[in-house]
Amino acid sequence: MDRLFLAAFYILLSIAAFAFGKAVNRWVRHPAANAPTIAILVVIGVLLLSRQNYAAYMHHGGGVIAWLLGPATVALGIPLARQTKTLTKEAWPICAAVVAGAVSAAISAPLILRALGGSHILVLSMAPKAVTTPVAMQITARIGGVPALAAVFAIVGGAIVAVIAEPVLSKLRINDQRVFGLTAGVAGSGFGAAQALSRSPQAGAYAALAVGVNAIVTAILVPIFWSWNLF
Repeated sequence: MDRLFLAAFYILLSIAAFAFGKAVNRWVRHPAANAPTIAILVVIGVLLLSRQNYAAYMHHGGGVIAWLLGPATVALGIPLARQTKTLTKEAWPICAAVVAGAVSAAISAPLILRALGGSHILVLSMAPKAVTTPVAMQITARIGGVPALAAVFAIVGGAIVAVIAEPVLSKLRINDQRVFGLTAGVAGSGFGAAQALSRSPQAGAYAALAVGVNAIVTAILVPIFWSWNLF
């Protein structure tokens, strides 16, 4: 009974935290007040106050929320399908941009981390940080990193992109919804796609495509770079 209660509590906590994040975002209307980031902070706060650790949360209900990341990622195909004609016309430029972003993300962070004295395990775990959490964990496990660390890097990286993408592009005077979607999807994965969807259907579609293509390209490139001892 206690296990069922905890599982129900943590599932409801996660849903309520996200709903609260959405409400705050509608009120504040600032990139830093995005729903996923707020939800994460709320859950962390509750765990700290109740003196529960992350393992307990994942074991009692949190794992269900984590499992839903897979279907949620697949659901990004809905806005993608609605923009098929437009995306088809720009297929080659989009693919070139996403591949360039994937290569940059896969190489830059590990090399910077290694140059600053980071351990080899951290380098391997950070390499696939720009893809969705489930994919990042699988890639990291394959090359000998720590999947749990890969999940943390993917989530933190996505949260950072969700906060800074819009202000940075605004400073650069880039207001094209397509550019915002591709940028958010490649660099911020699920977090970025969520931010893009809240901005416009077109941005959401381009972000969804970027998330999918980036996951495929990264899953191919990171093991190759690892086999070449680039990390």
